[in-house]
Amino acid sequence: MISVRSKNVLLVAPDTFSVELLPNNKLFRHISTTGSIFPAIHELKPNLVIFDYDHLIKDIEKILRRIGTNPAYSKIKICCYKNTSHTKTDSLLKALGVDYIFYPEDLKKSADNKTATGVFSSIFDAPIINLLARVSH
Repeated sequence: MISVRSKNVLLVAPDTFSVELLPNNKLFRHISTTGSIFPAIHELKPNLVIFDYDHLIKDIEKILRRIGTNPAYSKIKICCYKNTSHTKTDSLLKALGVDYIFYPEDLKKSADNKTATGVFSSIFDAPIINLLARVSH
């Protein structure tokens, strides 16, 4: 259901869980250290990268600028998970190349209302939403 038809998804967040195979042979990889981001991108060649903003708050701008300036990363969709919205920060993230920003209440709405065709039902597969819900707790 991801609009870019992602086969490879990279999640950068503090919680640890192993690499999981998703339906339709999709590969999901989780890393938690900042130094592993670019080697993992090079190895996995993901279509979608999901960053936990609160985990990477000190390095997120540098990471996004590096991704934005490298033409090899131009086809990667970037999502950012944040605990709270902040207009100034959110607009900076959008300017730095983040395609989607979502919050805990968005995941709860998506889990509660399975028939609604909201933003996240068109962006994420259900297994990815479930994994993100586990990370947020």
